[in-house]
Amino acid sequence: MIEERYNVGFNADYSMFEFMSEGPKGKIKKIIHYTQTSNPDVYNLGFGDKNELTNEIDDFIITNNGDSQKVLATVAATLFVFTDHYPNAFILATGSTLARTRLYRIGISNNLLLIEKDFYIFGYNGKNWLPFQKNTHYESFLAKRKK
Repeated sequence: MIEERYNVGFNADYSMFEFMSEGPKGKIKKIIHYTQTSNPDVYNLGFGDKNELTNEIDDFIITNNGDSQKVLATVAATLFVFTDHYPNAFILATGSTLARTRLYRIGISNNLLLIEKDFYIFGYNGKNWLPFQKNTHYESFLAKRKK
């Protein structure tokens, strides 16, 4: 992904990233949070707007700030930073809605050749994890950095 990205801040253990989306609706703080699952090698990628009241991620809000490609490129860039520090990690990503999962699938499909240079990417079809293929419906995605 050679697309334009936002500058990102991160915490000491590289599990939380923040940046500002800028567009017609103003500046909106975004959060990316990698959370370890019950499997110590698998981390869930959480992403959304920062709820300023709770300091938590709101992954259901629809911002429509006109910068979705730049936002997705920024999220993708954090995968490199995170896996630099956690090289054995598998990253699990699922949209909070079917539409968001579809958006992630489209983003992966559009950048698959670039992604596959650095990551193994899999899709879950409801029964099995399979190597990602374009034009295939998946419920979630799994990425593993190549060594």
